Amino acid sequence: MAALNVGSLGEYLREQRRTAQLSLRQLADAAGVSNPYLSQIERGLRKPSAEILQQLAKALRISAETLYVQAGMLDEREREEVETRAAILADPSINERQKQALLQIYESFRKENGPGAEGP
Repeated sequence: MAALNVGSLGEYLREQRRTAQLSLRQLADAAGVSNPYLSQIERGLRKPSAEILQQLAKALRISAETLYVQAGMLDEREREEVETRAAILADPSINERQKQALLQIYESFRKENGPGAEGP
């Protein structure tokens, strides 16, 4: 696991909060954290847990994986894999058997291409 990159995480959170037009207090309330704690995260003084990041992501209506990448808990390739899997599993137009088949095909392509392999 990579070290937490708290400074850029805080800056990113502040930017997302402002884009969502939420005050610090509004986001803290929506995420179930204290106002001072959120302020410390935004200023890079605190390292939030994955659970807190998930609560913040939900309140901001962004993907938790995006915050994990910003915090250095997940690399970009892992985030893309998680989001791809989530999209397949969330698709209501295909049944469970088809979802599992797609996931198996996806995983086999990832293994075939190996780490760091670029697509066409």
